[in-house]
Amino acid sequence: MHRFVAAFVGLAVSIGQPQAQESPKTQAHLTLEQGQILAAHALDNGNPQLALRVSDALLQANRKNHIAWQLQAVAYAQAGQHAKGRKAAARAFRFAPDSAAKFQMGQLASRLAFQGGSPALSQYWLRRTAVHSPDSKSDALIAKDYQALRRISPWSFRLSGGVKPSNNVNNGSDAATQEIDGLSSHQNRFGPRAIALSGLIGTLDSSLGRRLRQSETSLTSLSGRLYVQRVALSSSAKEEAAALAAQTGTSVPRNSEFGSTYGEITLSHAFAAGPKESAGSARVALTGATSWYGGRRNYNLVKLSGARSWALSSQNRLTINGSAEHRIDPRLSLLRADVFGLGASLSRKLENGNSLSFSLGLRDTHTSNVNSAGTTATLRIGYAIAEAIGPAKVSTGLILGAADYPDHIFHNGFGWQTIPGGRQDQSLYADLNVFFEDYDYAGFAPMLRVRAGKRSSNHSRFDSSEFSVSLGIESKF
Repeated sequence: MHRFVAAFVGLAVSIGQPQAQESPKTQAHLTLEQGQILAAHALDNGNPQLALRVSDALLQANRKNHIAWQLQAVAYAQAGQHAKGRKAAARAFRFAPDSAAKFQMGQLASRLAFQGGSPALSQYWLRRTAVHSPDSKSDALIAKDYQALRRISPWSFRLSGGVKPSNNVNNGSDAATQEIDGLSSHQNRFGPRAIALSGLIGTLDSSLGRRLRQSETSLTSLSGRLYVQRVALSSSAKEEAAALAAQTGTSVPRNSEFGSTYGEITLSHAFAAGPKESAGSARVALTGATSWYGGRRNYNLVKLSGARSWALSSQNRLTINGSAEHRIDPRLSLLRADVFGLGASLSRKLENGNSLSFSLGLRDTHTSNVNSAGTTATLRIGYAIAEAIGPAKVSTGLILGAADYPDHIFHNGFGWQTIPGGRQDQSLYADLNVFFEDYDYAGFAPMLRVRAGKRSSNHSRFDSSEFSVSLGIESKF
């Protein structure tokens, strides 16, 4: 057989189609199957150049021959031409007849992309491979490889989104008229934008990051994030809004009025901190961002933030964070503000593998707009179940909130009036999150979230309730 292979070196090879006339070169006529065997044997014997010539002839006979593309991909890999090999593997993936072959070719394309110095492209091919993964063991290996590539690649990308039916898409009031501390304020009727309106909320959250510098103890990175939220009012909400607009002499609200967009760029530096045995870490970040609402820019902002984390034990971890935000160039002077935040979170891994977490957040807003100047506090208790329940992983949370706006003013029908003692809000929300990790596509799986709760206030404009069910996508790895 070695003599048979050697005899073809330097010959013109004709595969699968007769020649109209004699070539001045010596010709060897092979069937498609014989050509594939010859190319495979050439690869086994370390002769990628012959394999390339034979695979070229095979592709001249049939450009959709996935085996020929595979042979060519392996030949380019042996020759050290990884970029060409990846492109050939991509063609083999495209023309592969079944999932098993596509899985094999996707894996090959991912390896060649990595060997060619492109870990981000290798991640892309891993996700395409995940679509055709044959079993859970392969899923786990893909996830492990993806995490390894994430550590290697200087680029990172995240994407999530969802659609959420809600009874309150505009954070409106449950009340129809304005009441202060339980007393009616001249029966001022709320307009169509102030009451709770039902409909759909669609969100898209994406981020792109680039690692600038990394060592064993530190990481400096630059990242960008874009968050987009759009609202579609229900038919009943449109009818209710139109009726209120006619009664109050205002315009009918449009969907675009409730849409929001937020974009930011962040430079961050994370580093190990404290004794090595404490597994402590710290992070500082500088963020520049822009906020839009209703199709109009609200303000730009600059924010400095920091966090410090400690491993209290093998099961417990504590994190403290803080931030200072300055809003600049606002659309309206009332939107100018300085916001200071302080938070702490404690997470504990239980003996059964489940996890329990407590998060406390404090926020203090300084602004010339007295209705926005105040303090808020939020406590969240979370519980995550480690073992899947059927095809899904489940987590839940309870959120308690309180807010105080000491100089809140309102319009009583004749003029502006201050609420004695200010405005105080209390809120209680619960959420249930179900992640169907077994029903993924390219590593993205559906996430079902149910959220319900209520906010109470001494000013009826801020009495609100929410019940929403959202279906979105999240990455498994």
